[in-house]
Formats: sequence, C-alpha cells, structure tokens
Amino acid sequence: MIKYQLETHSYEETEALGQKLSKYLKIGDVILMNGDLGVGKTTLTRGLARGLDIKKNVKSPTFTLIREYQDGKIPLYHMDAYRLESSPDEDLGFDEYFNGDGITIVEWPQFIKDEVPEEHMSINITRLSDEDRQIEIKLHGQKYENRDFGDLV
Repeated sequence: MIKYQLETHSYEETEALGQKLSKYLKIGDVILMNGDLGVGKTTLTRGLARGLDIKKNVKSPTFTLIREYQDGKIPLYHMDAYRLESSPDEDLGFDEYFNGDGITIVEWPQFIKDEVPEEHMSINITRLSDEDRQIEIKLHGQKYENRDFGDLV
C-alpha cells in the first residue's frame, strides 16, 4: 500500500486538491471517502468533478444515496452509504457502478464494506481546525500502486 499525506488550509484548497487528483483517475476507479460530518468529503468530490469537466453543481447524495454526473470527460458516481447503516444488505447494484464506465466515490464506505472492491483508493479527511484539514490518500492494490501520481504532493 502506498500512502500520501498532505494538508489543506481552506475550502478552496481542498477543492483544488480534488481537481488536481482528478487528472490521475481512470474509468473503473473506486474512491472511498472517510471523515466526520462536514469535514470536506463533498468539497473534495466537487473538485474532482470540476477536474472531470462536470458542469453540474455537485451536492451531497445523503438523501438520494447515489448522484450520477454524466456530463464530463468520464461519468462520476457519488454515493453516500450513511443511511445504509441499518440495512447494509440492501442490493443497490453497487457492482454495476464499481465495474462500470465511470469513477465511483463512496462516502461512509464502512456501511457497505462487503461490497467494496479490494483494489480501491481511500481518502481520510481529518479536521485540524475550522479551516485546516489533514488528507491521507491510500492506494490499495496494483491498479493504483502502479500508477504515477506525479505532482500530487
């Protein structure tokens, strides 16, 4: 496993990091986003979407479970598994997303851990202060470990 650790010091920096990260992503990538409520998971996802030339406003999928953005260079599937805590066995077709034609981001992945592919990228965001965030990116599996993430850090 390869790990990158960095910090952002504003909402804008967190979004810019997502935009920068997007250029290293490929069809079929699965990103697990971990962190407390309001820590910046959707902000980072918004940056990823901008980097993929997605024009729609990216919102948290908390109440819809899955938001699909098809209007960019690569489709983006943004999931929020938080509400599945009480029914993790519900079949929502995760395999179709994880093995599909886009990039899948899952917030609160611990609630669907049995569905998550072995090879994935995990991003843990920790609040250091009102503005500052520590962001740890872990690459799990050859698919990611063999990829050059160049100037990410």
